[in-house]
This record gives sequence, C-alpha cells and structure tokens, in this order.
Amino acid sequence: MRRLFEITAGLGIAWAAARATQPSSAALAAPEPLAAIAPTTIPAPVGAAYDDDAAMTGHPEAVAGYTLRASLDPAKHTLHGEGRILWKNASRAAVSELWVHLYLNGFKNDKTLFQRVPVDGFRGTDSVTGFGHITVKRFAVREMEGQDLWPGADKTSPGDPDDETDIRVPLPRAVEPGASITVDVAWDEQLPALTFRTGFLDGFHFVGQWFPKIARLEPDGHFTHFAFHHLSEFYSDFGAYDVTIDTPDTMVVGATGRLEGEVRTSGRIERRYVQEDVHDFAFTAWDGFRELTGKSDDGKVALRCLYPAGHERSAEIEMETVRFGLGYFGKAYGRYPYETLTMVHPPEGATEAGGMEYPTLITTGGAWYEPFTGAHTVDTVTIHELGHEWFYGLVATDEHAFPFLDEGLNSYAEADSMEARFPGSSAVKWGSTEVSLWAIGRPGSIERAPNAPVAQPSPSFATGGDYGSLVYQRTASILGTLANVYGEATVRRAIGRYTRRYRFEHPGPAELLGVFDEVVGHEAAETLRAALFDRASVDYLVASFESELSEAPRGIFGDPAHPSPTPAAAPGPWSGDVLLRRRGALRFPVDVELHEEDGTIQRVRWEARAPAERLPYTGKSRLVAVVIDPEHRILLDENLGNNAKRDGKSTLGGAVLERALYGAEAALWGLQP
Repeated sequence: MRRLFEITAGLGIAWAAARATQPSSAALAAPEPLAAIAPTTIPAPVGAAYDDDAAMTGHPEAVAGYTLRASLDPAKHTLHGEGRILWKNASRAAVSELWVHLYLNGFKNDKTLFQRVPVDGFRGTDSVTGFGHITVKRFAVREMEGQDLWPGADKTSPGDPDDETDIRVPLPRAVEPGASITVDVAWDEQLPALTFRTGFLDGFHFVGQWFPKIARLEPDGHFTHFAFHHLSEFYSDFGAYDVTIDTPDTMVVGATGRLEGEVRTSGRIERRYVQEDVHDFAFTAWDGFRELTGKSDDGKVALRCLYPAGHERSAEIEMETVRFGLGYFGKAYGRYPYETLTMVHPPEGATEAGGMEYPTLITTGGAWYEPFTGAHTVDTVTIHELGHEWFYGLVATDEHAFPFLDEGLNSYAEADSMEARFPGSSAVKWGSTEVSLWAIGRPGSIERAPNAPVAQPSPSFATGGDYGSLVYQRTASILGTLANVYGEATVRRAIGRYTRRYRFEHPGPAELLGVFDEVVGHEAAETLRAALFDRASVDYLVASFESELSEAPRGIFGDPAHPSPTPAAAPGPWSGDVLLRRRGALRFPVDVELHEEDGTIQRVRWEARAPAERLPYTGKSRLVAVVIDPEHRILLDENLGNNAKRDGKSTLGGAVLERALYGAEAALWGLQP
C-alpha cells in the first residue's frame, strides 16, 4: 500500500502517509520474536561491479507462471476466472503441500482477520459496506491424474476458523526439487464495494488480489504464507503472467504488462496482457477513463495514464513525474526492465484504490484542484508508487516480515528524488515559503520512535499509526540522516548496489546491512542496524557555555626551585568552553556553531563519541550563543529545542535560535494527521 498525500483547506499539508492498518495483538498469532529476524551475520561483499548495470541479473528464475482468463460482469460486480498455474519446486526439499492465498476472502464478512482489526491510524475503512469473496471451483494437478484437490484443502486459515485467506492444499504425492506441476484452476468471485485496493464504485472497478495465488516457497522448502490483514502486503515468486480480460466493449482497461491483442464479439472485448519476470498482476476497468499516452525520455517504455474527466492537469503531472522518476531511479537503482508502465488516477470517491502499486501498474490519486495549490501531492504519490517498481517489484522482499525494506527504503527514495527535482520545496512551495518532505516526515518519526522497533513484522505493530510513522517516516529519516552525515552520493550508491545485486531475488535486512558495511563503512552499518532493530535514538543538547576575558596565567609553573616560563595567554582576548551532551545510543558527528557578540560565527566539528564533552572556546568577543547541527542534518535528533542556547545577556535577536531550532518543522509539527 502506498502513501497518498492530501491537501485540506484548513491545514494546507498532511503527511501522506500511512496506508494500511494495524491489527490488535489479540487478533493475530503471536508475532515472530525480534531476535529471530535480526541479522547475526554479514553476507559476503557484493563488490563495486554492482555500482552500475553491467553485472545486474537480467531475468529471475521463473517459479510460478499464471495463464488466466477473467470475465467481468460490471453490473453484478462479479468475475469468473479460469486457467492454469505452472509451478516449479525451486527449493532444496520435496514439497507435499501447497499454500494458496485467497485474499479476496478478507472482505467476506465482518469476522475475517482483515475485518476484525481496526484501521487505527492507517488507510482503509473499519467496515465493508458491500462484502466480497472468492470461491474456488477447481484446483486440479495434471501430473497427479488431474485430481481436483480443493475438496481436500483446509477450509480456513491456520488457527483461525473465521478466516479463509490462507489455505493449505495437501498433495497426493510430493513434488521433488526441480520438478514442476501444472494446476488447472477455476473460480468465481464477488467484488466488494471499493475498499483497500480492490472492488467497485459504481462502474469503476479495480481488481487486485483476485486469483488463487501460490505462496512463496523459500529455498529450504518452507512456504512463507500468511492471512490477509491491513498492514501486511504481498510476497510471491517470480514468473510469467498471460491474462485475458473479458469486459463489455465500452470499458477501458488498464493492466499489468503489455497488450498483446484484442478480440471483439457481441458487445464485449477480450484483451490479452502478457508480462514476464513479475510476481503479481492487477487490472482496472471503467467506461469513464480518459487516456494520456507517451514515452519515457529514452523512448524504451510506453507510458499510459488513465484518469477521470477534470483531472487533465493531474495526468500531465503524473506523466512528467514518471518520466523523471524512470530516469532518476534507473540511474540510482538499475534500469527499469519492462516495456510498459500504466498510471491509474481513480475517480472521485475511489481513494481506496489510489496510492498503490503492482508490477508495471501504479495507482495515484488526489482531488482535481491539488495541482494548483503549490503542494507537490500528485507528484509525490506518483513518485512513491513508481519507486515501488524497485522496492517491492524488482527487489522482492518479504513485506510481511520486513515492511521497512519495502515502504521504508521507498520512502527514502521518494524524498531523495523529490528533493533532487524540487530542491528545498519537495513538499510544498507557497510564494517564498518552501517545505521539504524531510521536514514533514521528521515529526512522526520522532513522536513514534519510543513505541516499537522499526525492523519488526507487520503484525507486531500495535497501531496503524505506529506502522506508518516508523516503517515509512522513521526509516526514511534514518537513511536521510546517514546521507546527510556520510554523503548523499555514498548512501545512494549503497542502496543502488543493494538493488542491483539482489534484483529478482528476495533479500532481507542482512543483505542491506552488508552492503552498507561495504560501501559506507562499519560504523554507519552498525548505526543503521541499531536504529532499525534496537529503537536506538539520539538527542544533542547544549548543556552550558561560558567565556571570559583572557588573562595571562598566574602562579608557579614547573619545579618551584627552578620555575618554568609563564605560559602564553590564550590566543584570543576571550576564552571559555562549551559543554555538549549526546543522549541515546546513536552517534553521528555534527557541526557546532559558536556565535560571538560581534557577529563572528565559528564552526567546529564535534565527533560526539562520548555522551558529554567540553569544547574549548577562544575568540575576539564574548560567546553569546551555541548551536548544534545548524542545518538540521540529523533528522533523528529527538528534540531540536535544546540544540541551541543563548546567553541571557546577549543583544542578539531571535534569528539565530529561530533558524537553528525550528525552521519548517515548528510550523508543521501540529499538522500531522
């Protein structure tokens, strides 16, 4: 799920964040202990060969291929599906069962796991007004005498008699490593009233999580499977999709992949979409879509934007943003490998379909007037969803166990790319007022930091608000701080080496930390680990300072019988010291400004290795103010209000402290949803 920015007349800005919801702990199985997922070893070095595309893998191993046909009845909002699944046991162990995700059943009634869990600070609604479900009619394995295995499948999700989204299918005999099977499937489904990425609103249909989908099989032979709930997203094997979509011929369709052909018969139209090297498929259909087409800047990607009437400017912005993003992300994280990209701007009232991503298909959103407000909301949601083509699509991490690897890294990529495009005003520009995404994301990151670690499974977050602030905002702030301290190009190179090396694979936190260790350094990698796993924090503060007119030293120096010469006076007429403190386990070197009464500003570097340190001061006039981190490079600093101190006797105006303490953040702190 993706973040969707919205502007309101009263507030002006809202941090588009969080989308999903958080289950209550009572509704879920006990989450995996953090110790079980924290990396204990660093992988072998990746190497500089992955700093560009030359060594990058061209294609993944094809594990699960889907050849499907979907027939949509837009009047009844029903769909009949059938086809075959070609599945390969790519693990090291024989497999005697399959796990199948039927996520559309999350909307079946108000007792499903999805429905039992309150939204509690994230996207979605607390109740479905029109229920939806999927009913499998056939699940037959050709290599096992064509036997329909669905009657013998489990009826509910493990340990949850009220949920039918995670189903085990026993096999008559094991599938050996390297062997493949073909499963013939057929199913019927009722789409829900539009909610949480799927369903209908009048004639508009967005169809996601709509087919029986085999869960991801890990190399050791166990399936990573989980029931459908608000905060957890998707995790699947790569393969090829060949999907024919049958709708009335008045409907405009957008889908994953490239359009291979159309057949019109008796008022209906069949469209065949094909895409290799992906791990999901979604589509939309509506007779109200308008269409804008174009090409990427290099001419290699066909672009298509579907939008409702009145949103022409939004469509233009989305097209411009995607062109920019394909170039920026391609250079940073490896080229986009597909021939098409479709953007879908849902109609008014269909925000539940907005701000989402599937391979080669993203949804955006926003009111018609947002492009004219000065806030980059349409640009931001578009670049965020486009970023997911890398951080979910190409680097296929487990979004259930490690959501920060998906949403967090992508939120960093979003803010980084928007800042490159709109320096200083990546969130909004109103006349001379400019606000960055970094400034907007910081408050939520700080406020929620004590609540939970960033690096934990989705079900472990107590609320949707915690999930949104920690997974999205805090991860981005952590990486943004590392970029500010160690260099933007260095951190961008580390993430790019990670995305290129693990393209079409399924890396975890250890792989990310290993690349940071290699590119940025061991200290930076340990800081990243502590910030993600240990709830580590940092707060810099100016404890005190003093200065006085320098005098020549007095007294006896050296051997009293043979005194040494009196030491020279301090180099400046004024001398003193500054006591600085660093609270918390995180440590970043920072700049410190020493403001003198005559207006002179000295800048010194504080390595902050110790929790408290005195810095010597000498100058031409009295020391009147001290400011830590004047450019706010440390986005994780818990309290900017103690980063500066001013001598009460000083005649300096408030500009020093205003610049150092608050900046954009003070104006935006109270505007967080």
